[in-house]
Amino acid sequence: MSVPDAVALFTFSSVDAAPPWQVVNDGVMGGRSSSTLQWTEEGTVVFRGTVSLEQGGGFASVRAPVDFHDLSAFDGLALRLRGDGQHYTLALYNESPPRSIAYRTSFATEAEAWQTIQIPFADLAPSFRGRPVPDAPPFEASRVQALSLLIADEQAGPFRLEVAWVRAVQLGAA
Repeated sequence: MSVPDAVALFTFSSVDAAPPWQVVNDGVMGGRSSSTLQWTEEGTVVFRGTVSLEQGGGFASVRAPVDFHDLSAFDGLALRLRGDGQHYTLALYNESPPRSIAYRTSFATEAEAWQTIQIPFADLAPSFRGRPVPDAPPFEASRVQALSLLIADEQAGPFRLEVAWVRAVQLGAA
């Protein structure tokens, strides 16, 4: 049995076809950032809002459960997206959030340009609520429970990230 080069984790052809996405902003800790996730007629989602640094805040995020849990046949993820020139973070979870370790990495976007971003699993670093966890167990691609997209790192102001798909990939074959 051969392993496919890629498996679609998220496509956004319709709201009904997608798993439930949850918006999680810094309001959970008293901040004032806001965001939404909206489906488009073009079969994409748009994560947009405003990051505020007021009251100790400074992040906005969305997350969803991953239905295809065992990604051990793959080297990483590929995302087809159009950003706004800011940096974003992708996180994967081996246990259901929010009280679990996030395995994260950041990526840059080009303003208003469609890009395919590849994220090797080897680049994921463990953190809990934004702080490194050096003694955390290693990321296990065979136990993926959820995926999150986040904007933080004192990038105050409006943001917009449009996503067409997310795939588990053998790198170089996205």
